[in-house]
Amino acid sequence: MARPNDEVEALLREYADLIAITGGDAFKARAYEKAARAIGGYPADIAGLDEDGLKEIPNVGRSIADKVVEYLRTGRMAVLEERRAKIPAGVRELIAVPGLGPKKALRLYEDLHISSVQQLSAALDADALADLRGFGEKSRENIRHGIELLRRAGARVPLSTALDTAEEIVAELSRVTGCRRCACAGSLRRMRETVGDLDILVAARRSDPFMAALCELPATAEVVARGTKKTSVRTAEGLQVDLRVLPQESWGAGMQYFTGSKGHNIRTRTIAVHQGLKLSEYGLFDAGSGQSLASRTEEEVYARLGLPWIPPTLREDRGEIEAALHGELPEVVTERDIRGDLHTHTDLTDGLAPLEEMVAAASKRGYAYYAVTDHAPRLYMQRMTDEKVLAQRERLRELAGTLGRMRLLHGTELNIDPDGEVDWPAGFLAGFDVCVASVHSHFGLGRGAMTRRLVRACENPYVNIIGHPTTRLIGRRAGVDADWDEVFAACARTGTALEVNAQPDRLDLCDVDILRAREHGVKFAVNTDAHAVAHLAQLRYGVGTAQRGWLTRDDVINTWPLTRLRRFLRKGG
Repeated sequence: MARPNDEVEALLREYADLIAITGGDAFKARAYEKAARAIGGYPADIAGLDEDGLKEIPNVGRSIADKVVEYLRTGRMAVLEERRAKIPAGVRELIAVPGLGPKKALRLYEDLHISSVQQLSAALDADALADLRGFGEKSRENIRHGIELLRRAGARVPLSTALDTAEEIVAELSRVTGCRRCACAGSLRRMRETVGDLDILVAARRSDPFMAALCELPATAEVVARGTKKTSVRTAEGLQVDLRVLPQESWGAGMQYFTGSKGHNIRTRTIAVHQGLKLSEYGLFDAGSGQSLASRTEEEVYARLGLPWIPPTLREDRGEIEAALHGELPEVVTERDIRGDLHTHTDLTDGLAPLEEMVAAASKRGYAYYAVTDHAPRLYMQRMTDEKVLAQRERLRELAGTLGRMRLLHGTELNIDPDGEVDWPAGFLAGFDVCVASVHSHFGLGRGAMTRRLVRACENPYVNIIGHPTTRLIGRRAGVDADWDEVFAACARTGTALEVNAQPDRLDLCDVDILRAREHGVKFAVNTDAHAVAHLAQLRYGVGTAQRGWLTRDDVINTWPLTRLRRFLRKGG
């Protein structure tokens, strides 16, 4: 069910990888990567665009537009298929291993005839890579860890992909005659960062029309099992979808039963047993008489168990039952609570849209404030200069009078050097409203050096937020190694917020780290790190992650009124 934009983005990224594998022009590979990102972030559906329309997208020139038009018209891209034919399938499999890369994958194939992840793992175990140039001990350890990341990901898909698919299916099934309710449950409703399968519930009198509709959806590639109570299909992307149809009167019980984690559900069923009750997807019943006591709403079910309603994102058996019993459940932050975005980019550096478009899109979201934080000069590929950033500041001031209630903040995303230093001297940094500082290089520093690096950045009086703190990319790159409790303590001590980055491949900090940092008294910023107008809508993934970390409005600085936020950004000054 991928959008044409997503399909083309994946194909262009693959083509860029294949150029790199075959030793092609690095600038050409980079051009295709940039075009892929631009098309993936383009807000409109590209299916209806001709060559001229495609060339309006940043970084898409005539040659790339021709290839995209060819794919949209024929379903194939000839140059990509030609490149694929030159590269063994095994090498293409190897480059999926985080930390390996196309050139090393090709060398493994040519020198050791390794053409699968399984063979690579066996070669590592046999120490067969030790004498291969470029595969030192640290490199081999990174590859080993990359294989583990790949295996852990398994058939799970990113939250954003699963949510897009689920919302399309729910929309289709909701149109079927007789549908009273239709919604997602399971790990997707709990907003887990990756999803193994989709649980979709329908409330209706008859199940057959819905089971048939699911099997006939264009996205359905395979029917795994079809029945009257449950039907399972698999999409073209390999995602399994399980559909269950319940009576309307059992809707609340079904949503409760199929949403919680295994641990959470064991706890609620145990509470029911101790009260002489039986809890199932059809309702909460008296174990002796079989009388139905609660089933229509989740609130009814939880209340009959002696509990308040527990937000789905908390149902992970991480203490939420105890908190509920003691009246200590947090009122978790919601998307409506977010008053502004404090980390976004424009085409002045690596964003895809001009300043005016990003600001206008933020204003339409009803924000009270909005920060533009383009990259600083030490991320050399972005070619930032003092003159450029000061000109941007002037333009922001010009725009400020046209926006009504929304206030514009001029910021920057600084680079944290290996020694903890950041771009620009103190006098220059003082001119920004907000400074996000992030690690963009030297990910392999040892634990002690990485910890000192991050702590020193926190201690900088002009650094307000540590962006995507662990630098992880889900399923592709592990987070950096640091003593995170020491970093969290430094953030709390210095008044430096930690970011919950909403990009679906980051979600950094993750929920577990948020829980730890919160114990230290850290404050957080839920930001999109948007590089395109469409990315502003990714806020919901960051909010979901924040909820899983039990964050409230008071924990999240960009839910605060601007006056309180500005006091925080002064870091006690």
